[in-house]
Amino acid sequence: MKQKSLEGKGRQMSMAERISLLPEPERSKALKDIAPSPDDMKQLEYMWDFWARPNQMEPEGKWSTWMLTSGRGYGKTRVGAEAVNKRARYGPFDPIAIVGQTKADVRDTMVEMFESSIMKISPPWFMPKLEVTKRRVTWPNGVFGTMYSGDEPDQLRGPQHGFAWMDELAKFKYPSETFANLSLGLRVGKNPQMVITTTPRPIPIIKQLIEDDNVVVTVGSTYENISNLPASFIQTILGRYENTRLGAQEIYGNLLMDVEGALWTRETLERTRVAKVPCGIIRIIVAVDPSTGGSSGKVGAETGIVVCGLGEDGHCYILEDASISTIDPKAWSFQVEAAYNRFAADLIVAESNQGGQMVKSVIQSNDVNLPVKLISASKGKYTRAEPVSNLYSNNKVHNVGMFSDLEDQMCSWCPGEVSPDRMDAMVWGVTEMMVGGMAGIGIDELVGFFQYV
Repeated sequence: MKQKSLEGKGRQMSMAERISLLPEPERSKALKDIAPSPDDMKQLEYMWDFWARPNQMEPEGKWSTWMLTSGRGYGKTRVGAEAVNKRARYGPFDPIAIVGQTKADVRDTMVEMFESSIMKISPPWFMPKLEVTKRRVTWPNGVFGTMYSGDEPDQLRGPQHGFAWMDELAKFKYPSETFANLSLGLRVGKNPQMVITTTPRPIPIIKQLIEDDNVVVTVGSTYENISNLPASFIQTILGRYENTRLGAQEIYGNLLMDVEGALWTRETLERTRVAKVPCGIIRIIVAVDPSTGGSSGKVGAETGIVVCGLGEDGHCYILEDASISTIDPKAWSFQVEAAYNRFAADLIVAESNQGGQMVKSVIQSNDVNLPVKLISASKGKYTRAEPVSNLYSNNKVHNVGMFSDLEDQMCSWCPGEVSPDRMDAMVWGVTEMMVGGMAGIGIDELVGFFQYV
């Protein structure tokens, strides 16, 4: 959509704005021929149409939903923030909904702190005011936006908007519910619009949007923006995902389908998923798969930290994925302790094959009274995970909401790939939860035990 069509009340464009709308080959010539003033050049610094790559530009013509699916580091957050600022500046799309994965993600990544956030890319003469307690962003011309999070979809029941930006929809805990509530309230003005920026995941709402002829979809790769990315980011992301199945998703922005040989399918996870635990919880475990850099030596290894609950109905519920991208023992031990306290857990179970008693000492470094049980197994990861997969298939284990990174590992991991730390922690937790109290049943024996479940 051309910027001119957003001006609304007959506002005249500045010289910088007119230059920004020229086709790329004509811009350099225009800058020489027109000789913009210093003020125009200063404005030009904040003209996104001038600096954006062609693949980052909004679709031409009339549209209601544009979804940009891309790899990490592509610049999709910048695209979303610029789209919001353009509507705020030129109208008429007031009020605006700004919707992220969590409250912290909305405030930090989308609005305030991240280098591509709304406030960081706003020109000094059009800087919005952030009111955190009101969840509100207000621009100098009175246009305002409200912040919402994907883990509280009911916030979007009732409010009406003229424009919405949703960031990382595929990672929301309740993506379908959040999208539905937002869509129902997107009815202000003649042509309300929504921009979705996300790394794609093959969950129902993402597949639905991709297949919808009324949704404009753009796909982008990390490599398109590699010249602007720091070396440490490139090393971490490419080290973790290049030459893996997840690389198609996390680097190239492509939608992954089920992987042959993987123990879980998306259909199974959707069928067994619950929005909340339907009964009382009688036991809670925090399961830990410590990382010492990854068995494969890959950069960016994670420490898997997953919280599991045993329901009064005898089913196991995955309550939280608190995994952390670090091999620093101090950092992940704090994360484990925080999860233990947050859920008032009964036990911490930790894989001890790498580290032995050191793992227990690290976890108890801040509180020696934390109950820690070290567990180990001689059998391979696939063999240990198979009975837990069977429990999911038999509707005995349920993810409470969506855990995007954990579920990516569950549905894509096959033997020989990067160690799936989140999945490993989940397997340890479910195993301990479902059979840990049964005399005579050890973790290796679980493989045979669950053949009869």
